[in-house]
Amino acid sequence: MTSQPQIKIPATYTRGGTSKGVFFNLRDLPLAAQIPGDVRDQLLLRVIGSPDPYSKHTDGMGGATSSTSKVVILSKSERANHDVDYLFGQVSIDKPFVDWSGNCGNLTAAVGSFAIANGLVDAQRIPENGIAEIRIWQANIHKTIVAHIPIANGEVQETGEFELDGVTFPAAEIKIDFMNPVDEEELIFPTGNLVDELEVPGFGTFKASMINVGIPTIFLKAEDLSYNGTELQDAINNDPKALDMFENVRTYGALKMGLIDNVEQAAKRQHTPKVAIVAVPKSYVASSGKSIAASDIDLNVRALSMGKLHHAMMGTAAVAIGAAATIPGTLVNLAAGGGERESVTFGHPSGSLKVGSHAKKIDGEWRINKISMSRSARILMEGSVCIPGDYYS
Repeated sequence: MTSQPQIKIPATYTRGGTSKGVFFNLRDLPLAAQIPGDVRDQLLLRVIGSPDPYSKHTDGMGGATSSTSKVVILSKSERANHDVDYLFGQVSIDKPFVDWSGNCGNLTAAVGSFAIANGLVDAQRIPENGIAEIRIWQANIHKTIVAHIPIANGEVQETGEFELDGVTFPAAEIKIDFMNPVDEEELIFPTGNLVDELEVPGFGTFKASMINVGIPTIFLKAEDLSYNGTELQDAINNDPKALDMFENVRTYGALKMGLIDNVEQAAKRQHTPKVAIVAVPKSYVASSGKSIAASDIDLNVRALSMGKLHHAMMGTAAVAIGAAATIPGTLVNLAAGGGERESVTFGHPSGSLKVGSHAKKIDGEWRINKISMSRSARILMEGSVCIPGDYYS
């Protein structure tokens, strides 16, 4: 019996926002994996350690959660007025597939740093000291993102005093602008309604705001599902019936939003859409033990990713929250008190987050010019990942 030696592939293990993943420079991947397809997917699955029936990722770089089962491929952009192309893959934990259907807003915070360190950004674009504005083309959703990266002595500054709820240690603040997240020909509300009646067979009919900004997201009223909006992970993730209900909401919401043609397709699109519940502001104690006062937030939001309640908030879902909060009449806006606003601060299981949104109505249609938030990022390890040679050809 013969066996193939391990292959070493240059990679960087990086935290971005409240997520972390394995980052690759496209040119460092084996030639067969530099193009989309089965070879690339099989390689990345092996890097992460999926599919894993034990849901531990013991034999890979993943962390067996939706926040840590991620891969990123970056390349120097050939698109005008952009520095780097950013492709994100959400790796299934227990199934053999990589979902390329959406962006990761949290890992976006680490894209600029990686691009600078790996020579993907022209040197003249990097100040000796100050802020480098890195123009990112998000290849999954075909949108522009601008990351404001702090630079000290010609290098990315990663350490600092900025605290991000959901991340244990402080770091340097990175401001992220999601530019024109919805094209003029695209619909912010795929159904054409601010609020729909979403029928979920076996569970009932719920009021829902379904929005496609940042990432397709289905917002429900927490009280309609017998929640109060202050739940932490165990309250939902340890309840199989609740998880089944939310997965059915996601499936039938995806169908109503036109993201899938039949309910069977939902199983191959786990990353999108997201499902979130919203509620008026209530005080609670976050998972870290931090007290969140109702007076310090505009509403509470709890969101699910890859079938489980997220420990904090997905960056792309935060974009959807910011957009929906600034459009009067959505369930998110109503939970925040209604009316017009330019920002929203919401409570999540790990604390709170403020998101700014520039929305305006043009010819009867809502348009979003920019969604802004602050995150942080830090390189955790640089070097090579190793995978058995028989996992690609």
